[in-house]
Amino acid sequence: MKFSYEAYSKSGALKTGSIEAGTKEEATDQLRKKGLFVTSIHEGGAGGAAIAGSGPKKKRRSSKVSVRLVAEFARELSVLIATGTPLIDSISSIERQSGNEAWSQILKDVRLRLEEGDSLTVSLESHTEIFDPVFRSLVAAGESSGHLDSMLQRVAVLTRKQAQIRSSLVGAMVYPFLLIGIAIVVIGLLIGVVLPRFAGMFETLDTKLPASTAFLMAISDFVRSYWWGVIPATIVAVVALVHWVRSENGSQTLSVWALSVPKLGDIQRSFMTANITRLMGVLLEAKVPMLDSIELTRESVSNPKYKELLTRAEDAVTRGESISSAFSQGGLMISSACEAVRNGEQTGRLAEVLVHVSDYLDEDNETFVKSASSLIEPVIMVGLGLMVGFVAISMFLPLFDLTAAAGGGAP
Repeated sequence: MKFSYEAYSKSGALKTGSIEAGTKEEATDQLRKKGLFVTSIHEGGAGGAAIAGSGPKKKRRSSKVSVRLVAEFARELSVLIATGTPLIDSISSIERQSGNEAWSQILKDVRLRLEEGDSLTVSLESHTEIFDPVFRSLVAAGESSGHLDSMLQRVAVLTRKQAQIRSSLVGAMVYPFLLIGIAIVVIGLLIGVVLPRFAGMFETLDTKLPASTAFLMAISDFVRSYWWGVIPATIVAVVALVHWVRSENGSQTLSVWALSVPKLGDIQRSFMTANITRLMGVLLEAKVPMLDSIELTRESVSNPKYKELLTRAEDAVTRGESISSAFSQGGLMISSACEAVRNGEQTGRLAEVLVHVSDYLDEDNETFVKSASSLIEPVIMVGLGLMVGFVAISMFLPLFDLTAAAGGGAP
């Protein structure tokens, strides 16, 4: 007997087609063994051919939406479904309450696809830049198991935690970057406005300028003479740097480089360990198979070193070895987390242990970010004071030397 199906792969892609099996349950079991989450299955190959022929709907480019909005969407949708509100009505209600135009358009598109008969998993597939593979996988698991509300609640907790971490990091960096900007403006004004006023006076002095003063005057003369090239070049350099940092290649290069820097590498390892254990813990609690959980987690991290680590972990699990043995290699994971994972495997409570480890590391990381931010601010202030002081002393040194020489030559 032939059954046509729609399913969701572990990579987050829509799969459609037909399969031979004796019963619907056998067909579903065969698909699950292939790593597919079945969202709909029915007897007959013609329907499956029609579905397969239609293929996934063309993806449209969506505007960037904050992680917090996605977390709120999952939480509100979970509450509405738990109270018995139909799925389409729930999304329509959230859509009407949204004050973000781009987000409203995304919700409208998801609702329209649901009204056309698509599952929620397939509807979210059209916005992969908003709903990541882990999000879609948990939704697919919820639809397959019939517990969509509880899965959405897990998604909400996971996404909200990611939003909180990102918000704390951004918030901690705002003031230091503001101080750095002020420092750049102050130094620019000193070089472009203040130093030229001293240039004429220094020219009248029949004495050799100190090295620091001559250096600053040379910089000031260069900036004033070639300002038409210096300013555009600086702007282009800053824009190019920001673009490179935001690019996939740039972010991966920086993340790998950070691992080799003392102290900074420890911070990177702590945050990455918390992220990996959180993702895997939530997926395993949702009854996603171990290999699928590892692969989905690997797709959610950007650091190449940790992608390789998760690949080794997948190979180890395939060979029947423990995942903790792979995590312990390379020094990429926090040693205490590796020990906790090993204990979790021995007691059969791996998912619970992974979630607890991530919560513990999140608390430590949040405390560290706050303390680091409070230390960075005075360091920047001291640095700004030293730079301004260096410029001021360099400008007045010739006057001091002249005064000393005049005083020494007096009768």
